[in-house]
Amino acid sequence: MELGYPTVAELESYARSLVGPGSRLCTLRRIGVSRGGRPLRLLSVGHARRAVLVVAGAHANEPNGGSTVLALAERVALERELRADTSWHFVLCADPDGASLHTAPAPRTLLDYHLGFFRPAGPEQPEWSPSVLPPDRLPPETLALLRVIDELRPCLQVTLHGTDLGGSWVQLTKDVPGLAEPFTKSAAELGIPVEMGASDAAGWPASGPGVYVMPRPEHRTAYPGMPDDARDSTWFHAHRYGGLTAVVEVPMWASDLVDDTAPHPAPAAALRQLARRLLVQAGEVERVFAEALPRLPGPRGPLLRAARWALDLVPGLARDWTGGPPPDVSMAYVASVDAFGRRLPLRAAAMLLRVLREACDPAVPYLEGLVADWCEAFADRFRARWVPLSDQVEHQARTVLAAALHARDDMVA
Repeated sequence: MELGYPTVAELESYARSLVGPGSRLCTLRRIGVSRGGRPLRLLSVGHARRAVLVVAGAHANEPNGGSTVLALAERVALERELRADTSWHFVLCADPDGASLHTAPAPRTLLDYHLGFFRPAGPEQPEWSPSVLPPDRLPPETLALLRVIDELRPCLQVTLHGTDLGGSWVQLTKDVPGLAEPFTKSAAELGIPVEMGASDAAGWPASGPGVYVMPRPEHRTAYPGMPDDARDSTWFHAHRYGGLTAVVEVPMWASDLVDDTAPHPAPAAALRQLARRLLVQAGEVERVFAEALPRLPGPRGPLLRAARWALDLVPGLARDWTGGPPPDVSMAYVASVDAFGRRLPLRAAAMLLRVLREACDPAVPYLEGLVADWCEAFADRFRARWVPLSDQVEHQARTVLAAALHARDDMVA
């Protein structure tokens, strides 16, 4: 196992070294302050009017983006042709408060990863909060990101994400013709499976293998029970300036089950079974939550709020899965739903466990066993294999550069 993902402090330290004294090529500036008083930093390379904005750390539990930002910034600084007509701007970490609470920088197993797991509730996520909050209640991290988009007017915004287990895929707010070929070529070269039925993009048109284009606002979502909608996120803010957003997902652990395009023989029955399991597992966490909550001191902190948010998603999602599968359901799609269904109760249990450990609560042993068993079952079912951090970064960086190239070519055409 390699060294782990860089902390926010390490990201900032490297960015300062890249800027250096008297640098005219690179700048590092503060673009806002988090709810917890942590600075939000933007590293810029080049001065061309055409801008590409790359956002890392929007989800605290997806730390690979920070490493990719470092690799991209260094490459753009060294290769003049990459900045000949484009300036590059990197948000080092969109949610430093969340990053400070996800304490698994070098996970060896899925259990390691979940024992330090944190992912904020939807209203506290910088990119997602506009989909669940009114404009006057948006957190400062979201407002800072929106201000940067307004200032730079990027032709392309790329937001770097990473799934825990599965494959790689790209979500686009507008199509980028030609992107699928370099994306799938890179994944194949690095041995990273492509998500051929990503549940995150259920019902979206695909412009190529693993590349999904978000449907227009009037299009009915595949999961109406979910309270948030990607089309209301910060991803669409670049559209007002003629730009688009690409969301690049890369796995920490890979599974070949997610790229199986064969038709599933009984998708409706399979989805009903996954919905039942989801409800049962969430119910186990709900019981511990309800019994332990009166014993916990003070107001709910971010870990409890996030656990509560994850559990509250379960009933609507289970109803959506039992409402009938989409047409042409593949083995890959059912595998993606299977993984999604395992994540929600596992994440809620893991975050609740961290709170109960801090309080020395008597429910800790039971919850420890639950988290360990679910992590083992998840890894075994999907035959999880670690993707080296260098490969995660290389694939994500290649995809960003390809998106910038093809988006530029499409605009010129």
